Amino acid sequence: MAEAEALAARQPSEQEIRLVIGASSAGTVFEWYDFFIYGTLAYILKDAFYDVDNDTLGLLLVWSTFAVGFAFRPIGAILFGFLGDKLGRKYTFLVTVTLMGIATAGVGFIPTVASIGIAAPIIVIILRVIQGLALGGEYGGAAIYVAEHAPPEKRGFYTSFIQASVAGGFVLSIIVVLACRFLIPADEFAAWGWRVPFLLSLILLGISLWMRLKLSESPVFKAMKEAGETAGNPFVESFTYPGNPKRIFVALFGITGVLTTIWYTAFFSGMSFLRGPMHVDDQVVELILLVSGLVAMSFYLIVGKWSDRVGRKLPIIIGAAATLVLLFPAFWGLGALANPDLERAARAAPVAVSGPQCVTDPFAELFNRDQSDCGKILETLTASGVPYTLTSSDQLTLSAGGTQIAIAPEWLESGSARRAGIHASLAQFGFDFSKQKPGFANLAGIVAILLLLGLLSALTYGSVAALLSEMFPPKIRYSSMSIPYHIGAGYLGGFLPLIAGVIVASTGNIYSGLWYTWAVVAFGLAVAWWGIPWGPPKDFADD
Repeated sequence: MAEAEALAARQPSEQEIRLVIGASSAGTVFEWYDFFIYGTLAYILKDAFYDVDNDTLGLLLVWSTFAVGFAFRPIGAILFGFLGDKLGRKYTFLVTVTLMGIATAGVGFIPTVASIGIAAPIIVIILRVIQGLALGGEYGGAAIYVAEHAPPEKRGFYTSFIQASVAGGFVLSIIVVLACRFLIPADEFAAWGWRVPFLLSLILLGISLWMRLKLSESPVFKAMKEAGETAGNPFVESFTYPGNPKRIFVALFGITGVLTTIWYTAFFSGMSFLRGPMHVDDQVVELILLVSGLVAMSFYLIVGKWSDRVGRKLPIIIGAAATLVLLFPAFWGLGALANPDLERAARAAPVAVSGPQCVTDPFAELFNRDQSDCGKILETLTASGVPYTLTSSDQLTLSAGGTQIAIAPEWLESGSARRAGIHASLAQFGFDFSKQKPGFANLAGIVAILLLLGLLSALTYGSVAALLSEMFPPKIRYSSMSIPYHIGAGYLGGFLPLIAGVIVASTGNIYSGLWYTWAVVAFGLAVAWWGIPWGPPKDFADD
């Protein structure tokens, strides 16, 4: 039975549509909350689960563990995509949300590295693997479930609630962290209070299961099941169905690669940039992202509805092209507004470093490699957001504004001593490393820039659930859209914080990590232009 016929024969009521969108979106919010709370609390988890003296390495290890979850998303997509195409959409994403909730709550029970040593990060990695598997099945199930209930002329708008729910999970993680900060004293939050947001996942799991158990199976899947048209092996057929290899390639690079790198750059890179090299107060950063995220959620709905009229391709092309032009200026603007004293001091008293073996090795401590003395100085300057010029010489020197700064022997032995010494020395030249609380005008400017980045994300993401659902045949839709989506989101996007962090740590330029996003989006724009059809949306048809 054709998809349009299935919908016509089993047209859901308005009340059922509202329940479908509400339950699917709420479950998606909760599940992405579970995934994002780890990234939101990365700056605390680096001390809880990793015993290193190097702040940069600690954060990179946290992002490495974050990336592990993403690495397993494609496997989850294959497993749960198979089940979703064979057994149904509803029960498959009931399983995924249960796995996610249990794994997230588990992080809240893990003893710290000070208590159980290396077992702590190992357990975290295992739980992140389970989260990644679960999330690999969640997005495809929720997106398809809504798409297969929606009339074609409203599919972009209805499924855009799923896209907005991804941002909603990030916003919810910030709301919970802010509430915990308000209720729990700062020292206690750092010591044990950070566990509360993870344990809250059990309550969210209960709510999500209660809502999703009220749902019935999608009318399209029901019709296929009754007609005996479900796939024999959805995974194999995803790669052998006529035209599907091209569609999967386009979905991977031209759609997912673009949207996921822009999304993580806008939200996670923005958060890390403000907290890290710009030294903005943690609570201020969370409030900024809360306001920006809440407003940006509406952008996804607007773009989804717009795509029902103009087609799915136009918003993606506009968003990707605009990102190539605006990405670097946006982050330069964030830097100028977040910590203007740091920028002024860098211009008035430029920092220069010279010495032998002036190359940083971000993972030296982890792998027991020797970091050169010059590399240690460069690492601390980069982590502190201090730009510098570098020259090679036989003797290690550090200067600001042409004045040489004495390098104390203890700086080269201890990361904390080096950071404190360099900060104190550069403070005499106007560098301000205290926690920043920008004025209202600067805060408004920062929010405006984050909203711009949120708009770029919405343009490339708002219509994607509808687009991917329309690209693939119903009988293998769950597998066919989940596999490229989660490979792209898992590797191109999920590894972004780690890759960008390594690039910054290796180059000493706090903006250099943006080149990764720029390159992925540039390639994706070419693929999207070539592979996504122009014109109004249409249901799947064989090529």
